[in-house]
Amino acid sequence: MVIRLRGSRNLRQRLLYATLSGRAIRIDDIRAEAESPGLTEHEASLLRLLEKISNGCVVEINETGTKLRYRPGVLSGGRNLTHDCGTSRAIGYFLQPLFVLGLFGKKPLHITLKGVTNDDRDPSIDTLRTATLPVLKRFGVDMGEVELKLIRRGAPPLGGGEVMLRLPIVKQLEPVVWDDEGLVKRVRGVAFTTRVAPQVANRMVDAARGVLNRLLPDVFIFTDHFSGADSGRSPGFGISLVAETTSGCLLSAERAIARCRGEHEGPGGGAGRGGRGGGGVQGEEVPEDLGLQAAQMLLHEVKQGGVVDGSQQAFVLLMCALCPEELSRVRVGPLTPHAVDALRDIKEILGVQFDIRPDESTGTVFLSCIGSGYRNLAKPVT
Repeated sequence: MVIRLRGSRNLRQRLLYATLSGRAIRIDDIRAEAESPGLTEHEASLLRLLEKISNGCVVEINETGTKLRYRPGVLSGGRNLTHDCGTSRAIGYFLQPLFVLGLFGKKPLHITLKGVTNDDRDPSIDTLRTATLPVLKRFGVDMGEVELKLIRRGAPPLGGGEVMLRLPIVKQLEPVVWDDEGLVKRVRGVAFTTRVAPQVANRMVDAARGVLNRLLPDVFIFTDHFSGADSGRSPGFGISLVAETTSGCLLSAERAIARCRGEHEGPGGGAGRGGRGGGGVQGEEVPEDLGLQAAQMLLHEVKQGGVVDGSQQAFVLLMCALCPEELSRVRVGPLTPHAVDALRDIKEILGVQFDIRPDESTGTVFLSCIGSGYRNLAKPVT
């Protein structure tokens, strides 16, 4: 039976759930009234990626791109795969589905993705590596076989970054009872720069520490400067922060310049000596702004509560839905719109319904479900 849906909202999420469930979906009216109707460049690229990691996948798109029929294949995984993500969305947009799909293939997944590694829309490689991947350990994944390696950075608009992901396969996940937030004990982070002066990273670090050190002494932010062939094709800078609690929870926040412009930018994308302090930057935001905003965003995530930050809610809910047919329970902050949509799609496509109980005293929300009992039938029992 084909699941019929409408609109472009949460298309990536729906394709992910359909792939896991093995159920065909049909999506109509994809930006039918927009000036540029139909699938976007990054959505088409995501479909090509799904074809690469599965066998027997069928994709049918009408001439205008406003109607999509997707019949999932069998997840195959594979080694030495490569995918060009383009530059309309960052690599993080494509990595998030792979974190789940890669666990249930016939073979371990080893893939290289090329494109933009850091922008102000999708999770950066730094945040995914330090805050998202550790969530897998909670569900019984052997982290010794998990690797997310940054080969070269790529800032918008031209990208040029490269990332390698390695994931093992699992028979099934383990149910979780994850409701102890703990107290923040330290903050770690990365301030990166590409094709701008290294001092830009120090300026972001100083601004972030100026906020965080008032509340916590254990704050350490690395600086990561890329130049030459490893710096991608465009200048850029940004900062990623992760707060670790006494119970091992990780809360993240980040900012990156949407587009960096130098006074004398040549064909190679290099920046001249623009901006404040000879930083080679002449954009709307200065490094101090990004450092300050990232620190404030992190404090907001801590205030919201929960075992993960808002950007990880939908990911954790999906992992709970894929657990064995036992009770899983997590505690999160106020549900984000994306998480609410995820709950609806999980119920419709995967058939798992969550019990939602707000905790008025803390403002957090307890979510519990009986997992779908999802199993990787291709992995032999050891």
